[in-house]
Amino acid sequence: MLKRINWKAIFKGFAWLVCLAGMVVLMSFIDINKQKVKCTKVEILIPGADNFIEREEIDAILKQGEGALIGRNLETINIHQIEKNIKSNPYIAFVKVYADMDGIIHIEIKQRQPVLRIINAGGQDYYIDSDGLKMPMSPNFTANVLVATGNILEGFSGRIDTLLTPLARDLYKTALYSKRDTLWDAQFEQIYVNEKNDIELIPRVGNQRIILGNADSLETKMNNLLAFYKQAMPKVGWNVYKTINLKYYNQIVCEKYDSLAVKKAIAVVIDTNFVQKKATDSVIRDVIKEEIKKATAEDANEKPVVQKPVVVAKPTITKEKVAEKTVAKSTTTGPAKTTVTEKGKTKPVTTTKEKTDTKKNK
Repeated sequence: MLKRINWKAIFKGFAWLVCLAGMVVLMSFIDINKQKVKCTKVEILIPGADNFIEREEIDAILKQGEGALIGRNLETINIHQIEKNIKSNPYIAFVKVYADMDGIIHIEIKQRQPVLRIINAGGQDYYIDSDGLKMPMSPNFTANVLVATGNILEGFSGRIDTLLTPLARDLYKTALYSKRDTLWDAQFEQIYVNEKNDIELIPRVGNQRIILGNADSLETKMNNLLAFYKQAMPKVGWNVYKTINLKYYNQIVCEKYDSLAVKKAIAVVIDTNFVQKKATDSVIRDVIKEEIKKATAEDANEKPVVQKPVVVAKPTITKEKVAEKTVAKSTTTGPAKTTVTEKGKTKPVTTTKEKTDTKKNK
């Protein structure tokens, strides 16, 4: 009869009961200590370089929801309600609040990270964060992100909301792709939506518009643009093309400026933006060149073509030619004497007149 008893299961159940009882005792001990421990300090941690929300604003949220915290017993402070109140701020993506037995309340905050700023056709101005959610502008901080303008009909109600139109989702995908790539993040400074609802990228270096169309096959389009930058731009220059169209499958269609348009464009740049953008463009151009070098170096199958130096044969000057030139010079210059150097020796050359005088004397 005793052999049929599963002692292993009994011992396992007993161990679980002991652990559960220990947890109950521990929690009761913590509750008792909470009644005695008072809040001594509130530590607020807001990591990151963006300052959409300041510590003073968090303090105001705490006072408005729970009142003064320092000096109160931890048992009387509602940690979950504090989290809920702080997370209602539109610039906060995540918040964690907890208290230790030293009476310190820790508040850890993660801010929303904008990737695109939109100014729609109606003049509304708002951000799209890294999760694809709309968020309002901040009076404290302006994020350094791409700005999208033009024929954009996506509205903003003032609250955190998802993107409703396909165009807005394409803008978000384009901005997010550019943000994650160092080359395109440095090169593109604005997005424009034209009357055909095509997305156009405006670069920092170059005087052309890059017509993207939509965000379909975005990686392929960007790879084609990189190949065009590596192969065509070094040969023709950065300000030759008016548009670079990436809409079509596996090809790039470019439109050149005419000569008058180029002159006008260059004149405008020199008059208004040249001084301010010269330093920025040089830095961006260096970044682009560096990224192109990296992309080229990754292609290990291509071997560099070594061109043989072209040897140009030098004309040989013979002794007879030197003598002829020297004699000709002596006959034209009169009685002046000229010398011809041959292997370190100097020989006098007499003129025709001197030879005639010598014969007469003899």
